Amino acid sequence: MKRILATGALTFALAAFAATPFAVQAVTGVRSAADTAQTAVVEAAVLRQGSTGGEVKEVQRRLKLWGYYSGALDGVFGVETRKAVISFQKKNGLTADGVVGKSTYAALGMNDSYRVLEGNTPSSSGGSASVSSDLYLLAKVIYAEGRGEIYTGQVAIGAVVLNRVKSSSFPNTIAGVVYQPGAFTAVSDGQINLEPDQTAYNAARDAMNGWDPTYGCLYYYNPAVATSAWIFDRQTVTVIGRHVFAI
Repeated sequence: MKRILATGALTFALAAFAATPFAVQAVTGVRSAADTAQTAVVEAAVLRQGSTGGEVKEVQRRLKLWGYYSGALDGVFGVETRKAVISFQKKNGLTADGVVGKSTYAALGMNDSYRVLEGNTPSSSGGSASVSSDLYLLAKVIYAEGRGEIYTGQVAIGAVVLNRVKSSSFPNTIAGVVYQPGAFTAVSDGQINLEPDQTAYNAARDAMNGWDPTYGCLYYYNPAVATSAWIFDRQTVTVIGRHVFAI
């Protein structure tokens, strides 16, 4: 009886040993397939000359809205689209390679595409990742345009950006407003690429949470350095720090 049990145990052990490599191979195969699938998704998300589809069309739409692209919104990444992407990248301190990858998606405000390259699932309902991307860009504007201003003045700058998003006279995204040609000095002189500090982040959060010290203003300027005569004709609503806020 003991011999039978011993033989049975040995047979079971040998069977388990023989099966182990196949089990490891199966798990490895699953992982390899998952990694391959993720790589394929990432490669598809990166846009370059020769790419086609809805993402290309959205890139073209945004670049056309901001004055970088004048061609058709055909969803075909051709020579003219590549030139427009390069111009946008140069303007925003990015690697000017004509390829729309993670950093270019972020600058364009295409949050779902950015999250794919981050390895996250896009959210059609605009989840926290989308808010985080918008918060970062808004903080960058606040820091670049008003880091020397009092805190209320920094919140006010963020509020102006958000008021423009809500207005039918301006693009309807934060990125669209920020990168509208000629809209902000910080974009023109490259200061938009400075990293914001914690105060700028706090001001951006307060503005996004609804604090508007400007009471709905769409414009602000420093009268000591402003050079565009038309801005002085805007109706003044309030003055905060060194900035006049107007509609």
